[in-house]
Amino acid sequence: MHAFARALLGLSATALLAVPYAWAEGKQNFTLNNKTGYTISEVYVSPSKASSWEEDVLGRDEMPDGETIDIEFSRSEKSCNWDLKVVYDDGTPAEWSGFNLCEVSTVSIYYDRKKDKTWAEYE
Repeated sequence: MHAFARALLGLSATALLAVPYAWAEGKQNFTLNNKTGYTISEVYVSPSKASSWEEDVLGRDEMPDGETIDIEFSRSEKSCNWDLKVVYDDGTPAEWSGFNLCEVSTVSIYYDRKKDKTWAEYE
């Protein structure tokens, strides 16, 4: 019985250590998937009510086709509705507005070359 109690106490302590990290994360965090067939050179995310784009959040030089990045927010951020802009390596931009990032955890971007259409799907 004592071994069981110690194991339970150990699990409880481990769970408590994980709480501060989860508590510090923004509820708007999401994963961005590039499924366009092209390289993305810039990614911007800004509140829908903002009049300008925030800084490039890509965090590296480029995002090749097939790659995924995690975009994280600080816990102090309260806005749920966000706009997304990507710029391809040839300078062509694509924009989407009104993502409820409090409910969305993954955004995948696609491009249909035949129809010259870019779209985003989210879950």
